[in-house]
Amino acid sequence: MKKVASDVGGTFTDLVFFDQKTNRIKTAKTLTTVNNPSDGVIKSIDLASFENPLIKYFCHGGTTVINSITERKGSITALLTTKGFRDVLEIGRGNRPDLYNLHTKSPTPFVPRYLRFEIDERIDANGKVIRKLNLKDLDKIIKLLKKNKVESLAIVFINSYLNQIHEKKCQEIIKKRFPSLYLTTSFEISRQWREYERTNTSVLNAFVKPKMNKYLNDLSYKLKKKSFNCPFFIMQSNGGTTEFFNAKKHPLTLLESGPAAGVNGTSFIAKLINKKNLIHLDVGGTTAKCSLIENYLPKTTTEYKLEKTRYNAGYPIQIPVIDIVEIGAGGGSIAWFDENNHLNVGPKSAGAHPGPACYSFGGKEPTVTDAYFILGILNKNNFGKGEIKINVALARKAYRKIAKKLNQSIEDAAISVLRIMESNTINALKLITVQRGNDPRDFSLLACGGGGPIHASSLAKELGIKEVIIPFYPGLFSAWGMLVTAPRRDFIISKFDKLNNLKIFDINKNFEDMIREAKKYFKSSVLRIKNLSFYFFLEMRYSGQEHTVTIKYLKAKDNLPQIKNNFHLAHEKNYTFSLDDTEIEMVSYKLVAIMDIGKTKIRKINKFIQGNNISYRKVKFIDHGILKTQILKIYNIKPNKYYKGPLIIEEDTSTILVNPKQKIKIDDYGILRIKI
Repeated sequence: MKKVASDVGGTFTDLVFFDQKTNRIKTAKTLTTVNNPSDGVIKSIDLASFENPLIKYFCHGGTTVINSITERKGSITALLTTKGFRDVLEIGRGNRPDLYNLHTKSPTPFVPRYLRFEIDERIDANGKVIRKLNLKDLDKIIKLLKKNKVESLAIVFINSYLNQIHEKKCQEIIKKRFPSLYLTTSFEISRQWREYERTNTSVLNAFVKPKMNKYLNDLSYKLKKKSFNCPFFIMQSNGGTTEFFNAKKHPLTLLESGPAAGVNGTSFIAKLINKKNLIHLDVGGTTAKCSLIENYLPKTTTEYKLEKTRYNAGYPIQIPVIDIVEIGAGGGSIAWFDENNHLNVGPKSAGAHPGPACYSFGGKEPTVTDAYFILGILNKNNFGKGEIKINVALARKAYRKIAKKLNQSIEDAAISVLRIMESNTINALKLITVQRGNDPRDFSLLACGGGGPIHASSLAKELGIKEVIIPFYPGLFSAWGMLVTAPRRDFIISKFDKLNNLKIFDINKNFEDMIREAKKYFKSSVLRIKNLSFYFFLEMRYSGQEHTVTIKYLKAKDNLPQIKNNFHLAHEKNYTFSLDDTEIEMVSYKLVAIMDIGKTKIRKINKFIQGNNISYRKVKFIDHGILKTQILKIYNIKPNKYYKGPLIIEEDTSTILVNPKQKIKIDDYGILRIKI
């Protein structure tokens, strides 16, 4: 099967073509077209140059959704909710991200108060209707929606996750009377408890829905014009793909589309080389992303918070998201001084335009990428396949103000910037390891993205990690991850009950209902369903607790005593204690359904190109000063032979930096291994 994947990042748009039959791979990397990302996708297709009509599978991913939210460039959105719940977005939770921080601010709602409407109805905590839906005011509300030129509406009623009858009725009526209005009903996007989180999730889905519908329609049109006659899939935050028509209904599921694909790629590599525990690090043009692979699999969470800081509680997103820690640290990250004259790196980014100063696109701020060229780490003649003409003099000019303020040379100022970036990245890596009860020394570090392989060996040494893994095509790894990702849908339903009141029959009955729903969802797929795999999870807590613990449920094997024991063990791992005599409460059931579309097979390398042109250049290392450094092309490296640092390996999508006293080899699959 011939497959294509495209990943739109904040700085670059990446593309990978893969012919599984011949093991032929073609790649392309171009600057992201910010105003219309689909243009960058089409440009990357042209650059890769392959037979479009023969493509059987296309997968897309990117940052369109999260950018729309962070830049507040969505639609005019309104909220229809239960009488008395108009202000739930402002009330929120009332807790602070940092308990003793008196400067915490509540996040500003995405829907202004005048566009929040109430309707008289009520469903109790058991799903029983206690006040019937009063439709008398609905005509008036629809008129106000039209008057205020509302483009998208979120319908969220109290306890509708248990009973959807009122939301469905309003949806039906509004569709008839205001057909051009985009609608999001909470039961379609989330059937979990927690009113504030469910409301915010529905509102954000409504906020991005018109823009994403327009974008995906535009991309579909351009792909068909390019003779793509295959199914179009898009990467979701849960680590699976879905078809465009599903994504247009639930665009918020694409929030961490690109980063999730990279984590999936790491999971694939873990299985390929039999490394069950890996730390995933992806350093791109705008951000650095970290995630954990345990027992070959990533973790997902439904407690994701967008824009969370010490001073902002963030916006809760109640959809399954691969557990990723993301910071503003990438090649485009700008070095700047704050009001206290402290040097900072990121989260401000130069992006694709104007980009780093060395791109010659008008950027004047000093960036991480500029530092790479100043120090000799990157080769100006081997960057972006010649699309970008690098001017190192402009990079040095941008760094003069940093150097002057620090009273350092330009080179030492560049070193200072990279030290701060690495320090920020180490803190992010500790968040997913040390602070969650995991010892980083028990893991290997897989580094990808354009910048990950540059910093990986230094970061690993700092954390006590003994091995760094650099996958094939590291700078395009998120796109590669999409090629090995299957269609997936997560079904989560909240149902409260004491575990002692339940029987295995009751638990299995709930899952059987969810399985039927999953089969209905995948039945509409343009791909023929070969097989559906189901994975079962239980979300529970001790009675009286606020937070929950999720455990895996083996439907054919587990009994109630086993469920209890698994919960106690999981609680102790997460919170360092268990309460064996305390009553356990069931909170939610989770079903993960994955469609089998066949395994992606990678062939081993059977030859290499012997390089005769040995080159050297002076490189200034962060901890080792200026060293004469050997430069190798990746295709000149003989498999399973160790090469000693200091060393730089150049490939088409990234540069790998090997520090002194470290050594590196390439295995039979084209994967690089650095011994720290």
